[in-house]
Order: sequence, then structure tokens, then C-alpha cells
Amino acid sequence: MKVTARTSLTILLLGLFLPCLPAAFGVPKDFALQGVQEKEVLFGQSAALSGAAKDLGINMRLGLLAAFNQINEKGGVAGRKLKLLTHDDSYEPEQTASNIRKLIDQDKVFAVLGGVGTPTSKAAVPILSQTPLLYIGPFTGASFLRTSHPDTVINVRASYAQETKEMVLRLKKDLKVSRIGVLYQNDSYGLDGLAGVRKAVKSLGGVRIVSLGTYVRNTTAVKTALLDIKQGRPQAVIIIGSYAPAASFIRWAEKMGMNDVIFLSVSFVGVSALAQELRGSKTHVFVTQVVPFPWGHQTPLLKNYKKAMKTLKKTSHVGLISLEGYVVGRLVIKALERVGEKLDYKSFAKAFKRSQNKFNLDGLELFFDDAKDNQGSDRVFLTRIDGPKKIVPVSSLKALRKRK
Repeated sequence: MKVTARTSLTILLLGLFLPCLPAAFGVPKDFALQGVQEKEVLFGQSAALSGAAKDLGINMRLGLLAAFNQINEKGGVAGRKLKLLTHDDSYEPEQTASNIRKLIDQDKVFAVLGGVGTPTSKAAVPILSQTPLLYIGPFTGASFLRTSHPDTVINVRASYAQETKEMVLRLKKDLKVSRIGVLYQNDSYGLDGLAGVRKAVKSLGGVRIVSLGTYVRNTTAVKTALLDIKQGRPQAVIIIGSYAPAASFIRWAEKMGMNDVIFLSVSFVGVSALAQELRGSKTHVFVTQVVPFPWGHQTPLLKNYKKAMKTLKKTSHVGLISLEGYVVGRLVIKALERVGEKLDYKSFAKAFKRSQNKFNLDGLELFFDDAKDNQGSDRVFLTRIDGPKKIVPVSSLKALRKRK
């Protein structure tokens, strides 16, 4: 090869740039153990603490902190206190990627917990998969987190496919509904939920999607979507979105005379925030959930959760999302207890990867059948919004709220 001045310059630049590639993509060169000290284990989180989905991130964080604070008051795990460092990503994947790199490279965390959202998780997982750090308990039911990167991702909750299947089944079985509309966020989250609805409709039969509408993430611009969906004359609308656009959509639907339509949403919507946004509404709104109802029968888990939230002085945040964060925190604590003093990446990951693996969290059991099974729970619950501060568990869609 003839070496010219330009070739020499190119080789020189590549020589300078290539060694920096791992750092540029947020992957440390040296994967030596980090985040573990004699008296502390440092965990990281990237979640929405501001913006249109802030209620989701704030409550996931509080649930994690409640669990950590509870065990820290007892001396921690194997003499180590648990610490959580959270960076705000405003539910924007670009910021999530930046946060994850910072958590790895600068903050030196041991693992990442409680991420919020599908598009944000899509940004986080490829970076973390190039490291030994686990991504535990993300607040999303996205299918890709269950079918790829099983060595990186540990899911607690049921999937969106399972939630949407339950919705379609209940609509068909309980109310004989045959015409469904779908409002979905125009990104990986919305498309994943839509795929779940389509799969359920196909497998169950007797139900069809008659109209679709979409909106842009972190906006409430849903009027065009409403017009598109209304044209199909659906009997029910399944919403794959967050609470602000979902509430706006339902409010506008009421104004346009869709008073007999039933609205359903997956758990990510944030039922408490949605209920607040819909105060005064008489529309029928149901939301699927993936953790036990926190205001119902007081199981040992719920008693400990509420006690932890009281100690944290955050009883006003008792709800389904902070409970999910608490469950994630308790799962992490259980895994750490299994490992004991000799904590490293390998031993921590192995705690989740045993064959027929079961974690009992005060009566709530999470199962990981084998090394490829990275989802602890398949359970889906149903709730109904019955006022700004009243959310009730139901077993059937027949329990429609009486109009006032």
C-alpha cells in the first residue's frame, strides 16, 4: 500500500480515537468490581423525575428508597448499607443513555435499578449489556426485555402482552365487546403494547381492532388520534400511554359524546396520577396492574411496605407504583442476602439464575424457572378508577361504575 501524507494522518487519528471508543460509548475499559465497599453498596437509577411522566419515576424511586432504608435501619446486608443514586432522564431515551454512561463511568455503581419506560430501557440495555452490571426491575412490560439480554435484565412484573391479553379476554368474556380501538404512544412502548393487543385479538377471536390513533411521547396532542379512533365506532379503547395524554384523550372523548365507551390502560399509565387528572369524570376507566392492591387486605408484604413508607415520611405516595419499586428493592435485598459478604458481579447474577429459583417476599413469590427465565411474576390484576382518590380492585369488567 502506498503511504501518503493523508493515509498517515488517517492512521494517526484512528490510533488516537479507537482506544477511546469504549469510554465514548459509556463502556469502561476495566470491568473491575465497582460500587461495592466494606460498608456500602451503591446502586444507580435513571428515571423521569421531571416532565410529563415524572409521577412514575418519583414513585419508583421512593419505593426503592423505602426498601433500602428499611434494611439499612437493621444494619444493611452483610454489614453493608444500600445506597441509591438517581439521575433524571425526563422519560427521554437520549438522556437515559447519557445517565447510564455517567452511572457506569463516573458514579461507579454496582447495578442499575428501577428504570422507567420502554424507549428509555431500549437506550439503557445495549450499554449495560457490554458490562457485568445488571438492569433490575424496570417499570415496563416491554417484550424485548424478556426475549433479549437475559444475562443483563432481571424483570419483576408481567409483560404488556400479558396485560393486554387480560384486557381483551375480559372485554370479550364479560361484556361481549367485539369492536376495539387502540390509542398508542408512537414509540417502542406504544408499538409493543399494540403488538400485544393484536396478538390477543388474533388468539382469542371474536374481537377486532376497528381503529387506531397515535400521539408523540411527552405531549398531550391527542385530538387527531381521537378523531381517527372515533371513526371506527369502538365499544372500548385500549390506551398504551402515560397518564397525562391518556387523561386528555378521555376528557376529549367525553366532550365528543363517547360516553358509553369503556377505556382501559396498561399499568404504566400510573393509575393514581390518572385518577387525579380525571377527577369529576364519569367515564368507565379500568387499569391493569402487576402488583397486589396496596389498599386492600393487609398482607405481611403490604404491612412492611406501608411501614417503610411511613418511616420515609412518604405515606402520601403509597400506591401501586411505589409498591412496585419497593418490591424491586426487596428482591435486590434478597439476592444480596443470598450472596453474603463475598459480593461481586458473578455471585450477584448467580443469585437470580438458579434452576427453579424462587424468592419469597413476605408472601409475594417471584419465580425464575431457569437461567433463561428473567421474569419473576406473570400475575395481572384489574382495577377501576372510581374518583380522584379512589381506586378499587375488581375481578370483572361487569363491575362498571354507576353514573352519578
